[in-house]
Amino acid sequence: MLKTALKPRWIAGLVFAIVVSGVFVLLSQWQFGRSTQPEVTVSATTEEPKPLTTSLQPGDFFPGSVADQVVTATGSYDPQKQVLVPGRLNGGASGYWVVSALAVKDAPVLTGSGASPQTWIPVARGWVADPADADAPPSGIIELTGRLLPSEAPLPGTDAGPGRASAVSVAELINIWDVSSYPGFVAASSELSGGSDVGAAASGGEVKPLNIGPQPPAGKINWLNLFYAAEWVVFAGFALFIWWRLVKDDYRRGLEDALDEEQEAAAHHVPNPGPTAPHPTEPHPTETKVQP
Repeated sequence: MLKTALKPRWIAGLVFAIVVSGVFVLLSQWQFGRSTQPEVTVSATTEEPKPLTTSLQPGDFFPGSVADQVVTATGSYDPQKQVLVPGRLNGGASGYWVVSALAVKDAPVLTGSGASPQTWIPVARGWVADPADADAPPSGIIELTGRLLPSEAPLPGTDAGPGRASAVSVAELINIWDVSSYPGFVAASSELSGGSDVGAAASGGEVKPLNIGPQPPAGKINWLNLFYAAEWVVFAGFALFIWWRLVKDDYRRGLEDALDEEQEAAAHHVPNPGPTAPHPTEPHPTETKVQP
């Protein structure tokens, strides 16, 4: 069968089958990629700044509809209420987030909380590689713009140490600062004081801006595209199977033709039996002579 497969026409057929199979495999990869792509794009409405006081209410659960929303707020920082959160990456380097508490102006005040008669929100102001590089938050009235994010979960059984927190967790920070807080935090992108930018991006110091963009929606599996991806793989294998079956049929036809030729040659070749011996002739009864 190998001799049949090495015929020029079947070698050309194999090349063609491989090309067709390769195209089918590429189509399968394309369908597989589409099966895991998010069907919903990032909402552009989250990039339109909205007031924090109308987007989120203190004391409520953090709704998923406001996650990633760019918000604005006016207030002032307390330099005594600042912590460092370790284990944060920036350009592949591990460092710390500088998180400060902002007293939000015109924010609703939670009654009966036993804390300060103001509502605060944690603000991740920037990133530092060395804790010694963390400076105090800017003073005065601050006009804050940043991305609103849900509270992180604290790390259980972890003692971050003085002046630090295990995560940007509202539950952990309100215990450290003894304040009433919004159920989320803001990753600052701009901080203005008297019209001047006093944020990490404008300072040019050791505190680096976070530049946190909107998070893409969770990808969903498109089962129809996944089925098409598997179908193209089957087609790729079927193209090679067809080539193999055609070669096998050609090989069998060659065997049958060879067998027919042998049988035909045997039928036309009759062996010569040689000269036939004469049979003895018996006398005819009428020719029998009677002896006197």
